[in-house]
Amino acid sequence: MNRRDFFILVGAATAAQAVGASAQESGKLYKIGIFFAGGPGEVTTLHDILRDDLRELGLIEGKNLVFEGRYADNRLDRLPALAAELVSLHADVIVTAGTLAPLATKRATTTIPIVMVAAGDPVGSGLIASLARPGGNVTGTSLMAPELAGKRLELLKDLLSGISRVAVLWNAANPYAALVYKETVGAARILGIEVQSLEVRTPDDFDGALEAAAGQHTDALITVEDPLTGEHRGKIAEFAAGKQLPTISGLRIFVDAGGLMSYGANLGDLQRRSAGYVVKILKGAKPSDLPVEQPTKFELVINLKTAQALGLTIPQTILLRADEVIE
Repeated sequence: MNRRDFFILVGAATAAQAVGASAQESGKLYKIGIFFAGGPGEVTTLHDILRDDLRELGLIEGKNLVFEGRYADNRLDRLPALAAELVSLHADVIVTAGTLAPLATKRATTTIPIVMVAAGDPVGSGLIASLARPGGNVTGTSLMAPELAGKRLELLKDLLSGISRVAVLWNAANPYAALVYKETVGAARILGIEVQSLEVRTPDDFDGALEAAAGQHTDALITVEDPLTGEHRGKIAEFAAGKQLPTISGLRIFVDAGGLMSYGANLGDLQRRSAGYVVKILKGAKPSDLPVEQPTKFELVINLKTAQALGLTIPQTILLRADEVIE
């Protein structure tokens, strides 16, 4: 270890001890807000990661640390009021996932630090000024990787050589989902594949959207990942199984629910990295000085049980690329 790295390490350790000592001596109760457009079940892992990481600062849940959760259950009209509630509680940091919840939080406060978890398109949606210099009170991790839409279509084409038409299920109220849909359409045009748009905006829209797919000669179903589609992943998988439709999506949670394939960012990695931002901010870092990180780990997950139910044989070339195969 060189001298510079040594002093950085010592400085970080000293800062962590200072936060912990300050909390214990002053009796301060640290508040971490967790804000999500979906339901509470979607952030269990994130909560666990945050709780464990904050222990290094001497912050113990139930002692000098409390988590305040607010969840919109995908009722987007509730986002502004829930964001205002968290701000009124004077949270030390607000951790918020996706794109729509961070946007509502940013509108509610310009002073409380906001840490995004897997935000869709943080620059395009106006959450930050740039990835390198976010500015303001918002930082964290982004889910954005534009080239993935084309790669998912290529995987479907490798699996289904005669594919000519795909349906894309996406949340039209989410700027990130709209961008991914646009990229999918562009990639499909190059590959000579026709795209059918299945738009949803609320939980009540799924039945109509999925039935629209059932009425067409669709070869496969692509689901754009976001809190709304993620919460209804079981319903989507059940529909696809009943209609014998191969599916692909951006997160492995859809495969765990019974979908065929997923290719995209490793959500657990993004959650761990976002938790690191909370630690840095509580040590004294400013959100405006912390560059937003994009995905660095991508995973291809295949559900062989689903493939068998669909009567599909996954080519060896695809299996060899898989990071995980569910049997």
